[in-house]
Amino acid sequence: MGVDTKELESVARALVARDKGILAADESQPTTAKRLAALGIENAEEQRRRYRQLLFTTPELGRFISGVILFDETIRQHAENGSPFPDLLTSQGIVPGIKVDKGTKPLAGTSGELITEGLDGLRERLAEYRALGARFAKWRAVITIGSGIPSQYCLETNAHALARYAVLCQEGGLVPIVEPEVLMDGDHLKSPCTPFSRRWFIREPCLRDCSSSRIWSSQERTARIRSTPRRWPRRPSIACAGRSRPPSRASSSYRAARRSGRPRPASMP
Repeated sequence: MGVDTKELESVARALVARDKGILAADESQPTTAKRLAALGIENAEEQRRRYRQLLFTTPELGRFISGVILFDETIRQHAENGSPFPDLLTSQGIVPGIKVDKGTKPLAGTSGELITEGLDGLRERLAEYRALGARFAKWRAVITIGSGIPSQYCLETNAHALARYAVLCQEGGLVPIVEPEVLMDGDHLKSPCTPFSRRWFIREPCLRDCSSSRIWSSQERTARIRSTPRRWPRRPSIACAGRSRPPSRASSSYRAARRSGRPRPASMP
């Protein structure tokens, strides 16, 4: 199919509408099971459907939510009145989206670093999700701060996958949300987060691969793609100390937000 760039830009602008946010309702079945179990509720498909319906039928939801990220099971489900969940959201002025990555696995050749999987068959899945009503997608890639990591290999391999995902989405008529995340796990200080976020976000590989149309991989450094940054929102990480680090002087939310935002102006193409 031809790429409708005007539609992609329109959806991207709708997602970042002022005073609105994106609802991540893309928890996997095991994660949803934990939440239901805490309330003594059986983890059955109908119960998960009712839980999602409760969220999506919140009065005036469209005043505050611009888009909702759905899970594979959820995008196929219906409300009690028979309306598919994507249609229910669209009727409230909310853009339906879909999580398309398959989660993280150990990255071969590294010590504990991760790679996000899900590129196999992605073009076909994107076509199906669009037919089901999705208009944007999400892919989450992660890095961990630790002794000797992240490695350049890990950064470039994940950026390669993010770039391929982004251009496949645009070819399929979906806006790709690019989510390069620095994990809060570990005992690192908050000070390394900003420079690592900047490296991850563009100066090393992430937006570089997407916005300058070049994929860098460990084996082939000449492959090229075309992906337009104006038509894909970026989700930054929170720059903070690792979760397992002993508590120190509390940092205000304002300071954390300032640290988290610094990599973006310096890193945008």
